Amino acid sequence: MAKVMGSVVSTQKDKSLVGRKLMIVQPVDSKGKPTRAEEVAADTVGAGIGEFVLLVRGAGARRASAEKVANDVNDCSIVGIIDRVDA
Repeated sequence: MAKVMGSVVSTQKDKSLVGRKLMIVQPVDSKGKPTRAEEVAADTVGAGIGEFVLLVRGAGARRASAEKVANDVNDCSIVGIIDRVDA
């Protein structure tokens, strides 16, 4: 889980990232407390700043995009917006 902290604009990037919305995310625990450093994730669901989201990494992140891109460099994707956490 993570909280969306902001967005990243990059005009020069790998061609596999063209057209993807890049967001700054802060990984959090079930109480919303930060667990490690912020990172950048490709947004596949239209998340907004301040929302809590679900992340996937690695091969799952590369498969999350609707378009199948050869040589995809993405390693972190937002795949869901969290409505609530029952812990």
